[in-house]
Amino acid sequence: MNEPFTGDRPASRTIIIGAGPAGLTAAYELQKIGAPTIPVVLEASDMVGGISRTEQKNGNRFDIGGHRFFTKVPEVEAMWHEVMQDDFIEVDRLSRIFYRDKFFSYPLKLFNALRNIGLVEAVRILLSYIRWRVRPSKQEDTFEQWVTNRFGRRLYMHFFQSYTRKVWGVDPSEIRSDWAAQRIQNLSLPKAVWNAISGANDTKTLIERFQYPRLGPGMMWEFVRDRVRAAGGEVQMRREVTRIKRSDTRVTSVETRTWSEDGKAVETSAIEGDDFINSMPLRDLIFAFDPPPPPDVVAAAEKLRYRDFLIVTLCLDHPDPFPDNWIYIHSPDVNVARIQNFRAWSPDMLADPNTSSIGMEYFCNQGDALWEMDETALRDLAAKELEELGLAKAETVTDFAIVRQLKAYPVYDSDYREALEIISAWLKTLENFQTVGRAGLHRYNNQDHSMLSAMYAARNIMGARHDVWEVNTERSYHEDFEVEKDAQRDIAAE
Repeated sequence: MNEPFTGDRPASRTIIIGAGPAGLTAAYELQKIGAPTIPVVLEASDMVGGISRTEQKNGNRFDIGGHRFFTKVPEVEAMWHEVMQDDFIEVDRLSRIFYRDKFFSYPLKLFNALRNIGLVEAVRILLSYIRWRVRPSKQEDTFEQWVTNRFGRRLYMHFFQSYTRKVWGVDPSEIRSDWAAQRIQNLSLPKAVWNAISGANDTKTLIERFQYPRLGPGMMWEFVRDRVRAAGGEVQMRREVTRIKRSDTRVTSVETRTWSEDGKAVETSAIEGDDFINSMPLRDLIFAFDPPPPPDVVAAAEKLRYRDFLIVTLCLDHPDPFPDNWIYIHSPDVNVARIQNFRAWSPDMLADPNTSSIGMEYFCNQGDALWEMDETALRDLAAKELEELGLAKAETVTDFAIVRQLKAYPVYDSDYREALEIISAWLKTLENFQTVGRAGLHRYNNQDHSMLSAMYAARNIMGARHDVWEVNTERSYHEDFEVEKDAQRDIAAE
């Protein structure tokens, strides 16, 4: 429910754009550290959580992609437990890769992999690995070069090429190596084999157990919303920020458009603030400034690209067609890229224990054939592909729900890095404005690093000097991240 802003303007107000993990964390952190400001969160949609929200239909709950709760960032871990308390459950991970009509355990299990790939091909993979370790590519500009140098050409072609092409819609040679370095830096072929033999495992992408909110990740952000409001903050729903007004290097206000439940704009208004934190997509942010940034910054923003996403959730008339939390579909014969089994995340995600809820995930771009397909056709496609994969009969589908998500993933193409440097340099000149989160930094962060960037932004309002652009940069994905060292560095700089 939206309440009009009335009465005298508070002494200080921090305007936060977006009620996803980053935006809500910023509001929560401001209140937790006792900042003398009222956080006002402005969310364009009618749900909190952003891409980490949990949708519902007929009592069944489903994620917009799966969201494991695992981190080595202590502040984030503490906040999760502080908010969720007894509603956090422990979940055993089970995931597999479907490739060449066979299921490969993931993390790798040695005998399963050898049985599926064959001894002869396993030897070829090993020889390929040795060849590329001895004579690696001198350049590592692309995803293809980065992975091939570390795993060999043959393993790259088996397990990286087809899935990466499906996710991004382009050949992996067009994706920058930054994406691989961020997501899989701490994994290598020898390590994967050793993990398979010994059972050892210290790589983020391969963890065997994780935490999860009992009713999905959206439960976490619904709780945070309620806490922010209870502490005197505001979370305004269906209030879209359309313009960001600035005077030289200071942002003064935002213009908003409020939407009614039927999708009609019913009110426009300007909201003044003292500090501003953004989590909307970076390209949209730059276009929203009034007056606009310099031409080179606008031109840089025009180069930023995104990958969109849709999920077709199918309700089946029987429980658990497969035991996995999710399955990666590497086969090019079907469009689906990943399949979720939501009961395997939490039994409470289902209204009826005698049924199942299966999420068929598709990566696409707005305007392409898949995105424009009508809902009945999408349901039929998803049911058909579920059957083609041998997981369940199409005729067992009793209900479905479809969610389309724009700008779900920032694209790491050949232009993004230079564009980001230009944009970030200009944004850093603004005295009272920060941008955070996956969308706001155009960085493929998971929840924990998006949250940490928001925590840093909140602390900066109180005088700290954290660089939010450095969160999850040039570090292995989660594993080598040490907040204490960052904190000591910031203290030393003061």
